[in-house]
Amino acid sequence: MESPESVSMDFGAAEKLILRWDSTASEEARERMIFDGGDRQEAHRYLRAVDEIQRSMESVTVSGDGSSRGGGDSGKVNGAIQIAMARLEDEFRNILITHTNPLEIDSLLESNSFSTHSSSSRADGAGELEADDDYPVDDGGERRSSVREDDLQGGEGSTSNSGSRTPNYRTTNSIREIDLIPPEAIYDLRSIAERMITAGYMRECIQVYGSVRKSAVDASFRRLGIEKLSIGEIQRLEWDTLETKIRRWIRAAKVCVRILFASEKLLCEQIFEGLGPAADDACFMETVKGPAIQVFNFAEAISISRRSPEKLFKILDLYDALYDLLPDVDAVFGSKLSESVRVQAAEILSRLAEAVRGILSEFENAVQRETSRIPVPGGTIHPLTRYVMNYISLISDYKQTLLDLIVSKPSTASRYSGDPTMPDLEFPEPESRSPLALHLVWIIVMLESNLEGKSKLYKDASLAHLFLMNNVHYIVQKVKGSPELREMIEDDYLRKLTGKFRQAATSYQRSTWVSVLHCLRDEGLHVSGSFSSGVSKTALRERFKTFNSMFDEVHRTQATWLVPDPQLREELRISLSEKLIPAYRSFLGRFRAHIESGKHPEMYIKYSVEDLETAVLDFFEGYPVSQHLIRRRSN
Repeated sequence: MESPESVSMDFGAAEKLILRWDSTASEEARERMIFDGGDRQEAHRYLRAVDEIQRSMESVTVSGDGSSRGGGDSGKVNGAIQIAMARLEDEFRNILITHTNPLEIDSLLESNSFSTHSSSSRADGAGELEADDDYPVDDGGERRSSVREDDLQGGEGSTSNSGSRTPNYRTTNSIREIDLIPPEAIYDLRSIAERMITAGYMRECIQVYGSVRKSAVDASFRRLGIEKLSIGEIQRLEWDTLETKIRRWIRAAKVCVRILFASEKLLCEQIFEGLGPAADDACFMETVKGPAIQVFNFAEAISISRRSPEKLFKILDLYDALYDLLPDVDAVFGSKLSESVRVQAAEILSRLAEAVRGILSEFENAVQRETSRIPVPGGTIHPLTRYVMNYISLISDYKQTLLDLIVSKPSTASRYSGDPTMPDLEFPEPESRSPLALHLVWIIVMLESNLEGKSKLYKDASLAHLFLMNNVHYIVQKVKGSPELREMIEDDYLRKLTGKFRQAATSYQRSTWVSVLHCLRDEGLHVSGSFSSGVSKTALRERFKTFNSMFDEVHRTQATWLVPDPQLREELRISLSEKLIPAYRSFLGRFRAHIESGKHPEMYIKYSVEDLETAVLDFFEGYPVSQHLIRRRSN
């Protein structure tokens, strides 16, 4: 096939061919497209005619006498070139429209296995905490809820069609370009663009290109689920709705930058590169600037929205995704003309980082300010404890990201200063801890302080100790259950926490059982006299009655108390049994005969040793147990 440049054509023949395809004067020209049929020779002849008209125009310009070497005057030349440019513009548009097909978005989303930052795989699941009626919880609940603010307040890409050329903006292995238009159509488009730009019609050519390709990009946007929302509209959405949109944005933004925009840039290079000053960059920005701004406006709206603790993890997911994308944004939008997109993306990333730091600070303050005054029934784990520790555990999941973002240490001195409500807590600050670790320790310190205050809401001192034991034990278990969190908290502080819940357990036992065990002492029971057995039966009966009464009350009350951790509950029961059962067995062995020799011994010896062993199994289950169930179980 001969090229358009290989055969010359005089001005008269060129003008005649141009006029034959003038759609304003010919019905046939209006109904047919030169590049849309099987006659490639006609398309080539038309391009040769355009070349001849352009040479004639240059000749007229050089001579300045209104004549050309082909015999055409300047009026004819200008008229012919205008007709030719109008025709080429229509042909350019038609080729683009004919070969613009919607992308298979679903397959792109499924195959979009780009390399990602360490935390971005959490995008669909992190940032959520399991919930109970008041606070998110983590053990066994079926409902899942996002963290709520009021909970604290009450592939390698392909090369272009030009052969082995690799785009010079390729700097990452995440970009995957797709051939948007077949090679033969690209050849025609470039041939037309070259002639339009040579004739001074670059702007018109780029506008036609942009109008068609923008429609294609918009169609892909709709299929990706990206909505045209202003920053204000985004900020007015409910957070639950925004969470869903953030997950969708993360997936869509990767496809947009790494496939859609990268492929559009490649297409612009294939058609326009080298045809004019930055023509390829100009057509690229004409096509994608609006959509790119639309994509990043969403992230910008999130970055400047009101900060609250429930937003932290989705904002971290957003930060991670944009952090991953930034090298690709720099690669795809690497020209001077697209600098504004690069700058916007970098600024949004910076604002997201600032939002994360602000939210973490707000969370610390929220833990300190939480002032609910209703004690949890049975001394179980407070919803605040679950909420805070689940929150901290999720924070530790984002350790690598946050280590880069959290660079300042919490100032304990300034926080304590002037606040008479704050207890004198020991805050560990070894030099080995990172600023992030210190923030997490500080939050736990604040939680401890808050729990100390809540324990004073209980009128029963034993229940207050049990409450602290449960809650500090929960903190310890959450730290031990997360290798990342345990590494940051460090063993020295973990040992202090372990000592605190064990001390609370000891204080509970002393508060409850010292007086009960005091009934099983020998003092006050012995008497002297010739007619005496050496034991005062009256005092002994009273001692048994007091023990029965006290144990009944403890059993009735503390069966409704709750130790939710099975291992801790079992350890506490064993500790009680080791103190109570041997003491009762010894007391009963020494004095049973004195009671049974008198009248109505069942009134005083109410429990066998086996009864007490059974009764201990009722403790800390969180529901009431009738006294007759103890005896029935032992029979």
